[in-house]
Amino acid sequence: MEKISKNLDENIKYLKDVFKNDSTFIVRPLETKRGQRCCAFFCDGMVATPVVNDSVIKPITLWDEKIEIGSELADLKTKILHANDIKIGKTMDDIFGGVLYGDTVVLTEGADMALVINTKGFTIRSISEPGSEKIVTGPKEGFTEGVMQCTTLIRRRLRTEKLKFTFMPLGTVSKTTCCVCYIDGIADENVVNELKKRLKNVDIDGILNSNYIEEMITDRKGAPMDLVGKTERPDVVVARLLEGRVALIVDGTPVVLTMPYIFMEQFQSPEDYYANPFFSSFSRLIRIMGFFVAISALPVYMSLITYHPEMLPSPLLFSISAARDNVPLPTVLEAFALLISFDILREAGKRTPDVIGQTMSIVGALILGQAAVEARFVSAPMIIVVAVSGITGLMLPNMRALITFTRLTLMILASFMGLYGYIFGLLWLFAYIASTDSFGVPIIGKISGEDSFIRVSWNRMKRSGRFIGGENED
Repeated sequence: MEKISKNLDENIKYLKDVFKNDSTFIVRPLETKRGQRCCAFFCDGMVATPVVNDSVIKPITLWDEKIEIGSELADLKTKILHANDIKIGKTMDDIFGGVLYGDTVVLTEGADMALVINTKGFTIRSISEPGSEKIVTGPKEGFTEGVMQCTTLIRRRLRTEKLKFTFMPLGTVSKTTCCVCYIDGIADENVVNELKKRLKNVDIDGILNSNYIEEMITDRKGAPMDLVGKTERPDVVVARLLEGRVALIVDGTPVVLTMPYIFMEQFQSPEDYYANPFFSSFSRLIRIMGFFVAISALPVYMSLITYHPEMLPSPLLFSISAARDNVPLPTVLEAFALLISFDILREAGKRTPDVIGQTMSIVGALILGQAAVEARFVSAPMIIVVAVSGITGLMLPNMRALITFTRLTLMILASFMGLYGYIFGLLWLFAYIASTDSFGVPIIGKISGEDSFIRVSWNRMKRSGRFIGGENED
């Protein structure tokens, strides 16, 4: 049954059969004072009960005039129901989509259409600061799992009629609501059209997180780095929209995707734009340096100890040699073993309760590390190098996959070819980044332009599309 029948009893029987064994599906027969029959359908727990009672049930049962059938139930829409959002449903799919997303559907005897009334009232987590993107100064608001609440946080900051929201359901079973957001006239139309095209090609039964979509719309499947921007902060999304990018909001997750992706955005922090530009530039350069230290500390140390000891000062070389005395493992295996141990401790600390996780980290880092050095399982210099590499990697949590993959690759190359392998690996990394696009835009961006390695003053930030390279001057 695809179309709505004019016989109300047939519609009620069909919907009861579809939702049988579902105790949350409520069928509420209604009748006006003139004896005209209607029926309301909704899911308990998904609707705001006072709204249903006061805006739907009460007005219909107290109506003492005849309801005119036809003209898309104009009497019910304009005279009887007290709701601010009422749509016309002409198929059973319209009824299913409304009922399952917190709307109330009203069917009337003699009408082959339904009224889908916005009565959503399901519980949503309150707005709070994102735990993974905390800042000292600036807004403390973060996205929540509700798509409409996310669009509200963006609309509040961009009060312009050019801000566009396009909704579409994804997932053959879950039918998750997704929203494409952009500023008309600033966003590149080619990027917007390409995103919508890729979303239409998404074929999966359920969307539970934005990462599901990210893996399906990314330019390079299985890439060791993100090619789509991610954030939980509304101010970051708004800033990227003003730069000409497109945002994708997925119902049920607070992580919003932004396209195209620019590699330098991983080194930028929202707090850079709420503080002095000189200090922000210094902090950004520290992050960039931290990235290179995270991927280079272990490969360079391994290369110098194994293949190029003559490059080290004699006192330092003697000190390292003394520390490595009686250590059973070669430098390469020692580095891999300690790096894996560091990752194990990090994962264990992250997935245990806060108090226990902190205790585990202290025990693992101090007691076990000291015991391993005293037992001559590992050398103290190697622990220092691994700790420096691991801590600098934590400075950029969104680049964890790229740092881990690149560090291991450079370590393997350095173990076979020394510094030559390390330099070859860096050249490969730079070539890979330079040759990668995100929605038709090179991710390397304009690294020599404004707001790249350093944060310039607002007086010098005059182009809204300064990263993706449009012709948008306003």
